[in-house]
Amino acid sequence: MKYLTSMQAAKELGVSKRRVNYMCQHGQVPGVVKEGSRWMIPQDYMHEKVGIGGNKPLPIGIADFKLAVSDYYYIDKTMLIATLLDYKPLVSLFLRPRRFGKSLNIDMLKVFFEKTEEDTSVYFKETQIWESEKYRAYQGKYPVISLSFKDLKYDTWAETFANMKLLIQMEYGRHDALRVSDRLSDQERKYYQDVLEGRMEDALFPATLSRLMNLLRKHYQQKVIVLIDEYDIPIQQGYRKGYYEQVIGFMRNFLSGGLKDNHDLERAFLTGILRVAKESIFSGLNNLNVDSVLDDRYSRFFGFSQDEVRTLLVSYGMEDRLEQVKEWYNGYHFGKEEIYNPWSVLSFVDHEARVQAYWQDTGDNSVIGEVMAEADEDITSKMYQLLEGRKIGAYIDTAVVYPEMANNPSSVFSFLLMAGYLTIEDVESLFDGNSYGYVRIPNKEVRNAFEKEIISKLEPVVSRGSAIAIRQALITNDAGLLAQQINQFLMQSVSYFDTATEGFYHGLLLGFSALLGNHHEITSNAEAGNGRYDIMLKPFDKKVAAYVIELKALREKGSKAQLQERLESEAQRAIGQVEHNQYHTGLRTQGYGTVIAYGMAFCQKTCVIVSKEL
Repeated sequence: MKYLTSMQAAKELGVSKRRVNYMCQHGQVPGVVKEGSRWMIPQDYMHEKVGIGGNKPLPIGIADFKLAVSDYYYIDKTMLIATLLDYKPLVSLFLRPRRFGKSLNIDMLKVFFEKTEEDTSVYFKETQIWESEKYRAYQGKYPVISLSFKDLKYDTWAETFANMKLLIQMEYGRHDALRVSDRLSDQERKYYQDVLEGRMEDALFPATLSRLMNLLRKHYQQKVIVLIDEYDIPIQQGYRKGYYEQVIGFMRNFLSGGLKDNHDLERAFLTGILRVAKESIFSGLNNLNVDSVLDDRYSRFFGFSQDEVRTLLVSYGMEDRLEQVKEWYNGYHFGKEEIYNPWSVLSFVDHEARVQAYWQDTGDNSVIGEVMAEADEDITSKMYQLLEGRKIGAYIDTAVVYPEMANNPSSVFSFLLMAGYLTIEDVESLFDGNSYGYVRIPNKEVRNAFEKEIISKLEPVVSRGSAIAIRQALITNDAGLLAQQINQFLMQSVSYFDTATEGFYHGLLLGFSALLGNHHEITSNAEAGNGRYDIMLKPFDKKVAAYVIELKALREKGSKAQLQERLESEAQRAIGQVEHNQYHTGLRTQGYGTVIAYGMAFCQKTCVIVSKEL
């Protein structure tokens, strides 16, 4: 009998060597032998196309349900259909971060409900939903309208509207039976042709959803299911590119015409990241059932649960990497469920268990930088607290309007939560229908996105060379060079520093710390000794000095000589505070041989720094 090495077998099957070795080790491949440290697999087994070869590819970026369930490793989410049928919401809006399975679920609903010539029940016969005859009765029974706005990312309203019209025309074309339906009048068939062939006036396009629903109901003698994926993408783009009012006006009329008091509607399901406020886009739509990351009913159907991730890792021979996957890609709370980022988990397995930030490369993370650019002192401080790994209390309004992010800075935490950059704990419902809870960065992957965006916003005024100089000043205990670099930044920056307080300078220094890279553990406002220090930098190499930084800020300037004298006095007082409260004693017990205290005193655009080895 001819044998192949595990490496040869892996290459022939298109799977990892790690997977082959795992199955051999656990007795899942018949007839294997071990030669030294190598597993040898019978070639006859390879030709059976079972076992190792039975591992399907991973559905990264696959939003086609038929393809996913037929050709890929599919984690069964079909009980979403059962839950929707049991609770019977008329219009559902599912709000989840990008890449958490919204599009695949929407297509699953389409394949399940849509009445077609193809027998689509075959795609569900190996899934959980098919185990109940109660739910099978709904399969393939309804006309379905399905639209996806996920690619409507254009710079102008004219481009957006043109492509939105094209999507609508394509959906009309998908229902070709209406062209010759004897259940429609000549006028109705003409309307259908006018939309399809581009003869419809622009002003009449907002009514095309409700009119298509009416035509389908008349033809099929059955109410219509409406599916709209990523409904808020063009709204978000409109806000960023300056055509927010135009896109809001269109979407308000388009959706309300189709979903408000429409007797042709069986049910509607929409997905997005944000619920644009009810008083704008969903005006008068009192039948809207919103399910966000705060809600529990559908929480397990978006993203992966702990059990689903464990099963996936075992299937691909990576069960020993569960803790690493949890540290990098877990941490989300959807309702009561603990959820993993599905895109990142699948990418991790597909890349042979290579840890990296997969999710942050799938979209635009500049919202973090935009928040930092517009943030006041309080928001800046809180953003850096999040970056340190701390959690902060936040008022959460799921009905965020994009312009509110500029007018109401506290709304940024609602936005970041809904977009997947934060997660929430200890949620309490408030009398106004919103919530209060404690938000934090969920995992290492998202922390990388925060660091990258914050650094990108600081780099135009703090060059990488300046960051290196600041780090060099710290390492060499050169308080003069450190003060020089910080003063240079203050002088080049905006007049906002005229009203800056200690909290602002605190946030500024934490930003500088982020520029230093991954050489130190950075903590802030934590208890140590007999009080709470401002900033502590603990190098991962304990042979390098650790630093305790205490800040002071003055309001009144006085003469230049008086100011210099007062700043030096305040910097010395900061050193005295470190010594008196013994902030550094814990560092000694942790094995740091050298501890340096920095006293930093600020007044507007002037900084004085003194240091002392403790």
